[in-house]
Amino acid sequence: MNPTTDHCDMSDQHDVLVLRKGTHGIPVEQYADALRSRLPDREVTLARTPAAEREKIEDARIVTGMVLDDDVLDHAESMEVFACAYAGVGHLPLDRLRERGVTVTNASGVHGPNMGEHVVGNVLSFTRRFHEGFRRQRRNEWRHYQTHELHDSTVTVVGLGAIGQAVVERLQGFGVDTIGVRHTPEKGGPTDEVIGFDEDDLHDALGRTDYLVLSCPLTDETRGLIGHDEFVTLPTDSVLINVARGPVVDTDDLLTALQSNWIRGAALDVTDPEPLPADHPLWNLGNVQITPHNAGYTPNYYERLADIVAGNVRQIDETGEYDDLENEVSL
Repeated sequence: MNPTTDHCDMSDQHDVLVLRKGTHGIPVEQYADALRSRLPDREVTLARTPAAEREKIEDARIVTGMVLDDDVLDHAESMEVFACAYAGVGHLPLDRLRERGVTVTNASGVHGPNMGEHVVGNVLSFTRRFHEGFRRQRRNEWRHYQTHELHDSTVTVVGLGAIGQAVVERLQGFGVDTIGVRHTPEKGGPTDEVIGFDEDDLHDALGRTDYLVLSCPLTDETRGLIGHDEFVTLPTDSVLINVARGPVVDTDDLLTALQSNWIRGAALDVTDPEPLPADHPLWNLGNVQITPHNAGYTPNYYERLADIVAGNVRQIDETGEYDDLENEVSL
């Protein structure tokens, strides 16, 4: 154990165990190093093998990682906090964690800047039709084409969490009207209007929407949220941008809408199924832009995540409590 600080006994010091899985192709060692730089008085251990995970987790009270397999959880005799390194926690054994009284936090907010930029880039690409310009450049074709203007458009953002708010923030200055859709509209939000998932309210918003941005979690409420009826309601000049989860959109209905010109186009960072099969017709539609679930990538991922986790460790050290942490997930 490293030397204690003035306000804590040695028994109050909280070391951190980092599990071995990384993300976005960035070595998980960078995450461990980021935590060490923020917690110089703590021991940050990286379990680099399955055996090390099972061994080291036995005495660890604070554990962080992308995943938590059942066989590793079986050995977690002392764990009080699991700091999930993803924003979503649906892949975790939440029932078992709840039964054990483990506090779970997530990485909400880590993706805000990069995903906000990704969405705005998609909006501008379809507004100015850069994809058409790229096609003509490849053909060495100097021929003008018509474009659109974002000013005075209406952008509807479904999901006003950290990502949705980042999108709205980055749209400021473009002169657009914004509508936010969230489970609890009474919370308000940064958009000009905020509505819930009531069907009539949603369709009223869709009927006025030029760019529909999906940035919501996948829940029973949002699964299949955008399907045949919604595509019929959307204006024919509208564009769908999905950085949420593939199943929020009915893929067959999306394909029909694109092929039938019910909407102008779609930018898809997520699909259903995912990965999108190589022979799927969405690949070959000229009004579709596909990125391979890449909007979440940022070189600053581990730095932002370490800020959250290290802040919670310091709070636990100071209070001795394992609740009321930043990004705590309700189980």
